[in-house]
Amino acid sequence: MKMQRMLWTLVLSVMWGVALHAGDTVSRVFPLSKSKFAVLDKKGQEKIIDLSGQDYIVVSLREKGADGAAYAIDRDGVVWWAAVISSGAKGHETPSGIFTVWRKERFYMSKAHPDPKGINNMDFSLWFTHRGHAIHMGNDDAMSHGCIHVGKKGAETMFNWAQKDKTKVVITREHYLPFVYYDLKKVGYKENDQTPAHIKAYLKTMVPIKPRMGE
Repeated sequence: MKMQRMLWTLVLSVMWGVALHAGDTVSRVFPLSKSKFAVLDKKGQEKIIDLSGQDYIVVSLREKGADGAAYAIDRDGVVWWAAVISSGAKGHETPSGIFTVWRKERFYMSKAHPDPKGINNMDFSLWFTHRGHAIHMGNDDAMSHGCIHVGKKGAETMFNWAQKDKTKVVITREHYLPFVYYDLKKVGYKENDQTPAHIKAYLKTMVPIKPRMGE
C-alpha cells in the first residue's frame, strides 16, 4: 500500500557522464512520445533522440509546465516506477538534456553543501553531469541547488536498477505524464488524497496520449 502511494504519488502525485549535448537551462527537451525526444540546443539546432530498447529515467522537473515527477522506463518500454521529485530552485535550475548515469554512490555527503549535523545528504546518488548534478535521496518538497530530490523508496529503487554508463537520464521542462498515463492506469494507479494540488489541477485539463503501435 505504501509502495503504491509512492508510485502514484509519483504519478498522480500529478500526476552521455557525457550528454548528447551540453545540458543547460536554455536548451530544451520536448517529449514526442514515450521514447522519442526532440532536443533543441541554445543555438536552435534540433536533434531527435529515440531511446527505444534502452533503460532510461525521465525527470519532468518541479517547475511550472512540468510534472514534478521521475519515471523509470525499461528497455521493453514498460513504465515500472514513478516518484515525486523536487529540482533546482531559481538561480540553481537543474540543467535540461539527455545524459548517461556516469557515477553511482550509495553513501554520500555533499562537498558543496554539507549537512551541518554531519549526516549524509546525497545517499543513493545517480550522477548525470560532471558539474555535480545527481538524482538522490532527499526532501521531495524542498527545492535543491540543482539536484533531483527523491524520497527514500524511490531513490533506493532507481539506484539499484540504474546501471553506470548505460542508463540514460532525460531532464525535461515539459509535461511527460500524458505519454505514460495509460501505462500507469493499467497497473491501477489513481488520484488519491496524497496527490499534490498542482497535479490534481493539471489532471483536470490534461489530455492523455494513447500509445501507438509498438510503444
